[in-house]
Amino acid sequence: MNEFIDGIELFASVLVELRDRAIGRSLPLEDIVLKACRDKLAYIDNRQHAKKYGFDFWESIRKEFKNEDEFRKWLTERNLNHRILYSKSDQFPDFMFKIGKSEGNLYGGSLLELKDSGSGSIASFNSTIPTKYKSLNELTIIDGNDLVLKIASIMDKNSALEKDYTSFQRKCFYLIRTNRSKDEKIKISIVDGSFFETIPKEQLIHQMILNMLSKESNIPESLFKEIEKYLPSDQTTIVASQKIEKASVRPRLRIMTEVHPEGNPHGSSYPEIKERTFNLILQDSGYAKQIQKNLEELTQCINLDVFTIQHKRNGKHIVFQYRF
Repeated sequence: MNEFIDGIELFASVLVELRDRAIGRSLPLEDIVLKACRDKLAYIDNRQHAKKYGFDFWESIRKEFKNEDEFRKWLTERNLNHRILYSKSDQFPDFMFKIGKSEGNLYGGSLLELKDSGSGSIASFNSTIPTKYKSLNELTIIDGNDLVLKIASIMDKNSALEKDYTSFQRKCFYLIRTNRSKDEKIKISIVDGSFFETIPKEQLIHQMILNMLSKESNIPESLFKEIEKYLPSDQTTIVASQKIEKASVRPRLRIMTEVHPEGNPHGSSYPEIKERTFNLILQDSGYAKQIQKNLEELTQCINLDVFTIQHKRNGKHIVFQYRF
């Protein structure tokens, strides 16, 4: 159950804030996350906004130094320019949780991406494919730099020294809000990446390239099958900068992903996800009762509706639903 821990705790924290009216459901999603779990974050992409909101992401690290000059020197030694302290990096993800360690194993450290929409559809994913898991190694290639890794390893401190820190598969969650300006229709959900990755990401890339070839060429079927064996299937291969002989530029592809209607938990395919609700949607893993018990303890027995929905393309998912 540890793989869901960050999503569970975020859901519980936001629930309490909503119940106590400490936050409003129309508040910017970034502010909702910062209000609910600011001290549990190892990475914030929009550190400029966080500072304006009243949260200094670097405060805990700064306290370890006598003065600002020592802190800046320490950053420089780690190849981090002070200008990144309070900037918006436009990297994936929007947030990353601090990683934990139990009985010698890493857990948590989940990635969180925000998707906010004025309509009932989910805004497109830019530069990445929504998946169940991603590692820091993958992020470095997808983002084209190691900024996320550098910042997260600072916040994770000793855990970042573990040999599998960069290769550890981190759970991906997506905080989604639709109809944000329509109080009678608004829906908010923390969604497990399994809702979007209904076939392995490697297969998705592979099939995408095959579709492109079949539509744009007259390749004989026998040759087509031979080519199929050698096509790339990894997003990191697609998005990495390419060195081309005699070229003075290094091209890299950026992937935009649109959500199919049957992959939208707030769409008409899933009427159980009602308007004016806040939901936690997880792939059914047999831990529903334990998760419900944990949520009741964390939220001081806030009443939740708990039920199962059948994903149109990826099996059963458990929903924990709170009605506004």
